Amino acid sequence: MRFANNWLASAVAVIALATPAFAAEKDIVDTAVGAGSFNTLVAAVKAAGLVDTLKGKGPLTVFAPTDEAFAKLPEGTVETLLKPENKQKLIDILKYHVVAGDVRAADVVKLTSAPTVNGQRATVKVADGGVKVDNANVVKTDIACSNGTIHVIDSVLLPAGDTIPAVADKAGAFKTLLAAAKAAGLVDALSGPGPITVFAPTDDAFAKLPKGTVETLLKPENKQKLADILKYHVVPGRVYSDDAVKAKEAKTLQGGSIKITASDKGAFINEAKLLQTDINASNGVIHVIDSVILPPAAAKKAAAVPAPAPAVAAAPVYYQTVPAATHTQPVYTHQPARSSCQSRQGGGVRMVRRGW
Repeated sequence: MRFANNWLASAVAVIALATPAFAAEKDIVDTAVGAGSFNTLVAAVKAAGLVDTLKGKGPLTVFAPTDEAFAKLPEGTVETLLKPENKQKLIDILKYHVVAGDVRAADVVKLTSAPTVNGQRATVKVADGGVKVDNANVVKTDIACSNGTIHVIDSVLLPAGDTIPAVADKAGAFKTLLAAAKAAGLVDALSGPGPITVFAPTDDAFAKLPKGTVETLLKPENKQKLADILKYHVVPGRVYSDDAVKAKEAKTLQGGSIKITASDKGAFINEAKLLQTDINASNGVIHVIDSVILPPAAAKKAAAVPAPAPAVAAAPVYYQTVPAATHTQPVYTHQPARSSCQSRQGGGVRMVRRGW
């Protein structure tokens, strides 16, 4: 009798474990349709032309906002996004909810970020017994599909929508950099589709240059020299800080290469210290540095300039607190470290040492 009871219990356990397999016969789209609580999401996927993608082989992981999540958006937002003229914007938003691979809840809690198929990273934070992706709470996990997994969230995720110059302008700490980009005729290039990575010197960084250097570089006759210096701060592709440190070196748009090092003193791009990392923009990512980096030829020439006569007092350098850039995405690793959610508020450019 005891044997029979044990056999029955084992059989029930096997059946229970096998039950999710029936749900997994449906792909992500069909599972969402069948759930009945993702009608707006399904409508958006159809309007964006992403049905075939989400019904494909995968595997994919979708952080799926409920109908109530979409209802939390400002009135008229959904209707506007569903218009044909806003198709690309809708695609960008929906792709920000999708991660390549089958990422189950047990794996999600180990992350500090999730690289989305949009190109940008969404932050992941485990706190108070729950999980947040950016500002959305994960309310249900591990809905198995034939081509991946669905995790349900209570808010719509919104990727960074501003280009690199717009993000820098809103930060308020890069006035000199933006003036230089305008003088060099590079604003359109920095606003293009990219993606690109910019190591952005703050206003204080430019103030550390010898007196009169910035004013001289901004003159029309020095446009090419200025463009070369600025291009030396730009790397093709969306390179996040953890990937940059692993690479140790990167070729810039100027043609020269920069060295990336990390130690107990911080992380450096050549001799410039990284103050803030992984600031998302729609067309790339920004890392903030405390000094202007110069191409080898320009650096050699600058080193050859004679020092000013002792009688001439050195121009004082004033250090001021500057507002931190928004949409900050700190260093992401796959280790269960301190959360690195996007910093959307906070004052003062500061060194972020998570994962360095």
